[in-house]
Amino acid sequence: MKVILCGYHWTGCKALELLLDEGHEVFVYTHKAENCVADLAGLCEKKRIKYSLEKIGINNMPFKPDIICSIYYRFIIDSEVIDYVNGKIFNLHPALLPKYRGCSSLTWAIINGEQKCGYTYHYIDAGCDTGDIILQKEIIIEDFDTQLTLYNRVMFEAMKDFIVVFKHVVANMPGIKQNGESSYYKRGCPFDGIITNEMDDKMKERFIRAMIYPPYPVAQYEGNDIRTFMEYQDLLKKSLGSYNS
Repeated sequence: MKVILCGYHWTGCKALELLLDEGHEVFVYTHKAENCVADLAGLCEKKRIKYSLEKIGINNMPFKPDIICSIYYRFIIDSEVIDYVNGKIFNLHPALLPKYRGCSSLTWAIINGEQKCGYTYHYIDAGCDTGDIILQKEIIIEDFDTQLTLYNRVMFEAMKDFIVVFKHVVANMPGIKQNGESSYYKRGCPFDGIITNEMDDKMKERFIRAMIYPPYPVAQYEGNDIRTFMEYQDLLKKSLGSYNS
């Protein structure tokens, strides 16, 4: 089949390998890799797969695809592209939709004290993460999880279902309408990465863990890097000691 993969990060790389293992002809749209993520463009070069760093559009597609897969793609895909492939286009979102649409879904789930999160494969429509659900699974959020560990745990499990979902979409099987209370978070670092005095201690502890994703900045408090809740408590003790003296 002729497949377009819109991807990024190690999950995009894994999706490419899975598609090639299935014998499909693949063209990739991706982004320039930051130094903290696996380089999908570099993998394409290694495997001699054609790719583009441009945003996917009707005028720059190399062929009419049978299906389009979106795995950690950072651009909104236009309606004309969705129509061009007759709706055979799906996305992997790291949340239990309809909750946590948008960006930083796992980060916000930790901050908000959720006990579980998960992933959703869904058809792409004109909205943001609003398409019908193809497959959805829950993952428990552990008390020790950082943004990094939770992302990797969720996406590792999600990629096990990639080919199953791919075949579901190829067969034109319907999804399930999203139901329940929805929420949306825009792109950007929660609270600008700063611990505020409005947070209670439990939220501060969760927030600190939610900011751990090297090499991105850790949580900040009064200009200091905070990597653990113990570091935060030690800083408060030192500040209080200086004040009392």
